[in-house]
Amino acid sequence: MAVENLTKENFDEKTGTGVALIDFWAPWCGPCRMLTPVMEELDKELGDDVTFGKINVDEQSELAQKFEVRSIPAVFIMKDGKTVDVHVGVKSKQEYITALQAVTA
Repeated sequence: MAVENLTKENFDEKTGTGVALIDFWAPWCGPCRMLTPVMEELDKELGDDVTFGKINVDEQSELAQKFEVRSIPAVFIMKDGKTVDVHVGVKSKQEYITALQAVTA
């Protein structure tokens, strides 16, 4: 798998079933860039069971508004198309793993 760039056109298809971890970010955001390697590592380890996606808030402002994203990075954990957890700011890889395990257990 790979961390996918999500848009309003493919968002529902990619997050509608199963568990997804979605990162709302922007290229000018330093903490967002720090999160990218963490997302890639998580995808390598958990990508068979979890969809990993990134949404550029500058390009996909409709999605950012829909999810009321006020600060980035904002990481949403979704299950079957519904938000079950939100993390604002950069967290450790283990914190994301723990949050995902709570949803998949």
